[in-house]
Amino acid sequence: MKARLRNREVKVCPLVLRNDGESFELLLFEHPLAGVQLVKGTVEMSDDSLESAALRELKEESGISSVSTTRYLSSWESGYQNQLWHFVLCDVSETLPAVWSFYTQDDGGHEFSFFWHKLGNPINLKCHKLFSDAIKQVEILCL
Repeated sequence: MKARLRNREVKVCPLVLRNDGESFELLLFEHPLAGVQLVKGTVEMSDDSLESAALRELKEESGISSVSTTRYLSSWESGYQNQLWHFVLCDVSETLPAVWSFYTQDDGGHEFSFFWHKLGNPINLKCHKLFSDAIKQVEILCL
């Protein structure tokens, strides 16, 4: 069952960052039908906390399960379908590759192609305005 707050759909967005030595990079993926996105999902009533929801979504959509710590950053009024997003920073305890694919069971199964986006660089990605706005919000929080 989905969590709702005053008729708002509550979303969680686990953020994975890495430092390339010069700047921070944000983990993104390309959905085969819907373009570039951040990992995100609906908070379920069975989730104990926003952090546990973030860990669940990160594992379901990327296969990443080796998170050493989480830290709640902020909420964001997305302006899209009355969705309230919660950003949770997830520190991954393994070194992730530059690019990789993960087959998820979401929506009947899709292969997601993961890559890193340098924060502060122009968002010249094939993505819905919702996700480009979310990336801008992450830049405000993390830069």
